[in-house]
Amino acid sequence: MNLRTLNDVLFSMADRDLPNAMCYRKGGVWHQISGKRVYQQVIDVAQFLRAQGLKKGDRVAIVSENRPEWAVTDFAAQILGLVDVPIYPTLTAEQMQFILKDSGTQIAFVSSYEQLNKMLGVRGQTDVKTIVVMDDVGTGQDVVEMSSLYKASQPSSRNAELDAIGAAILPQDLCTIIYTSGTTGTPKGVMLTHGNICSNINDSTNTFHWSSGQGFVSFLPLSHITARHLDYVMMVSGIGISYCPSFDDLPKVLKEVAPRNFVSVPRVYEKVRKEAERRAASGIKKTLLEWALRVGREHRAEILAGKTPTSFSWKLANALVFRKVKAGLGGRIECCIAGGAPLGIDTAEWFADVGIVIFEGYGLTETSPVIAINTHEHLRLGTVGPPLPHVECKIAEDGELLVRGPSVTSGYWNLPEETKNAFENGWFRTGDIGHIDSDGFLSITDRKKDLIKTSGGKMIAPQPIENALKDNPLVAQAAVVGDKRKFVSVIIAPSFPLLEDWAKNEGITFTSRQELVAQPKVRALFEGIVSKLNERLAHFETVKKIILVPDEFSIATGEITPSLKLKRRVVEAKYRPMIEAIYEEAKTAPLS
Repeated sequence: MNLRTLNDVLFSMADRDLPNAMCYRKGGVWHQISGKRVYQQVIDVAQFLRAQGLKKGDRVAIVSENRPEWAVTDFAAQILGLVDVPIYPTLTAEQMQFILKDSGTQIAFVSSYEQLNKMLGVRGQTDVKTIVVMDDVGTGQDVVEMSSLYKASQPSSRNAELDAIGAAILPQDLCTIIYTSGTTGTPKGVMLTHGNICSNINDSTNTFHWSSGQGFVSFLPLSHITARHLDYVMMVSGIGISYCPSFDDLPKVLKEVAPRNFVSVPRVYEKVRKEAERRAASGIKKTLLEWALRVGREHRAEILAGKTPTSFSWKLANALVFRKVKAGLGGRIECCIAGGAPLGIDTAEWFADVGIVIFEGYGLTETSPVIAINTHEHLRLGTVGPPLPHVECKIAEDGELLVRGPSVTSGYWNLPEETKNAFENGWFRTGDIGHIDSDGFLSITDRKKDLIKTSGGKMIAPQPIENALKDNPLVAQAAVVGDKRKFVSVIIAPSFPLLEDWAKNEGITFTSRQELVAQPKVRALFEGIVSKLNERLAHFETVKKIILVPDEFSIATGEITPSLKLKRRVVEAKYRPMIEAIYEEAKTAPLS
């Protein structure tokens, strides 16, 4: 690809005029919007924004789940040289207020009545003068329904005036301010230019052969750069996008759309694996799954080389087992990519053994986002692949990964000191600990700020321990704690569907999840899982105590970010009394 600005994406979509450029589900029925119709809606909204008196560089907020209107608003801002500010719809009104005020947003587009109410509640404390709502909610004055902006008919020609304005936008022009999820503190507004994003799209897709007619499900939050990056790629590749606004609807949408390309955070792949293992937890199904995985393991090298095994045993395993696993991703998957968090080599190998290669990548909001990615030509499980062309990487003396290149942000909105501290002699400090092997493959060990230092002075990286625990189907999430303590412990959120099935088979009675995790046999089960892991760890890393909690971590309860990253400090604060109790107990009892 050779994109200069995001307006090239819009113009490409309009020129191709794919009948199903964007698809959305309403009333149980899928509806299609053609490329030309999307373009016209963009022009209609852009005309409205011009009428509001906005000028180049002014900010427009988008508070919405994934849907066509999100992209239409985005492109309407880009064609005029405005700067859009995406806001996660899961944020509270107070969090929304901070972003709106900090960015100086003047016009806000919201998706629903719920988001509208949040916006109205904080509007007086911001610079927002106009609110546009995407749903038809029957609002009062000073609130505009987005549908009223669309013209009924589709013109036969393009809008020459707005096309010229869009074509005059330069790669160095700011196009978006994306506020980081705030895993460690107050969100910061990452400034990205058209050139930042387009250079990253050009380089990250040149080894993946995306082609029209394959279908794609957009479900990762568009408020994050990864999802936007992907949608732009699909648009210029002529691949229709089917929007999935709710994560809970993903399994159903995947079956209906049956995409050939799938990009996700590791959590989704982990859920697909755990569901397969849950369905085959005992009896003949368990025996069959274990046999099929052994067959797959024997053919792993062929799968990773992009070949389809031809042996009778593999064909049989595929027909009886692997095909059912693939059905969880829609049944037609050809290319899978993982990013946003560590995938874990055990999960990568498990999927390879069932015939699905997952290409793991790595990046940050500040790098637009891709820094490195595995490809068909350069693949090594357990790494995040080689760096992209034009992206330079090096490891600092303390192990931190430093990067520079055309996709790297110029800094943070309104935070000159933060911007200064983020760079070291022109290199962006990622905050991640990593290393590059002799073949150029990059591996990420942990977040620099997440490293745990025991009272004995030992440095421990929690993510590898957490990922190893999550490889067990009974563990949904894990958070290692122990900074400034004598030893580390772990908070475990069980995979409750599987645990509940196990408990019933064991004759354990319970009336609540709280009661279930308190059962001695359940505790012994998880202590056994941790004990097995400890055999692979250095002595100073071994996990001495566990805390079982009765709920999985979620966005709603605050333990993970909207991009599904663990908020370690939030988890520690939430369970602090339990953490203090186990360490207090350890003072008077021998370590287990």
